[in-house]
Amino acid sequence: MKEAEIRRLLAANLLCVFSVILTAVVPAFFWDGFTVLGTHLVWLCICSVCVSTLSIILHLVLKPNLSPKRSSFVHKISRFLKCCMYFFMSCILFHAIIVLYGAPLIESVTETFLFAVLLSTFTTLQCLCMLGPNIQAWIRVFSKNGAMSIWESSLQITTMCSILGAWFGAFPIPLDWDRPWQVWPISCSLGATFGYMAGLIIAPLWIYWNRKQLTYKSR
Repeated sequence: MKEAEIRRLLAANLLCVFSVILTAVVPAFFWDGFTVLGTHLVWLCICSVCVSTLSIILHLVLKPNLSPKRSSFVHKISRFLKCCMYFFMSCILFHAIIVLYGAPLIESVTETFLFAVLLSTFTTLQCLCMLGPNIQAWIRVFSKNGAMSIWESSLQITTMCSILGAWFGAFPIPLDWDRPWQVWPISCSLGATFGYMAGLIIAPLWIYWNRKQLTYKSR
């Protein structure tokens, strides 16, 4: 395993972490009264758009899973439309799962959907950028010993950390502390965000620490 590839992964992940931090800081210079807690829905939109844009740009520049086969323009358009459809379906699915886990069904629909979009950005979009609209590849990557590159190992870690972060973020909501960050879905979205950022930092460090044990084989 080349250490240069691990450094590329670390640089890309740190750039993603930095972009998330900027979404909480930069808008305050242009929007009076902007705060992550006070204008949380706006921040959810900004964070989702910024992370999505940067993820797509990094994928186009770094090309971690570049296929040796050349595809036609029609195939690329079809692939793009499938990715858009998969992302939208992911938002709907996450929304349904969140409601099943106790989120308000009728009230706070906008809040729940934007939280679902954020979760899809941290998980599904990353899978689409890395693997494309290939469900079999998704199943392979998230199965035991299924990763075929350090980028796919990083995808595993960041996805799991994002979902776990959102899950842990739900624990403080029912407590009677009356804190502003207990309003739905602030603690869950912050938990998912911190989990995503933690996964981005942990992934390259874990891969570097276990580089001698990790072996990636083509399948």
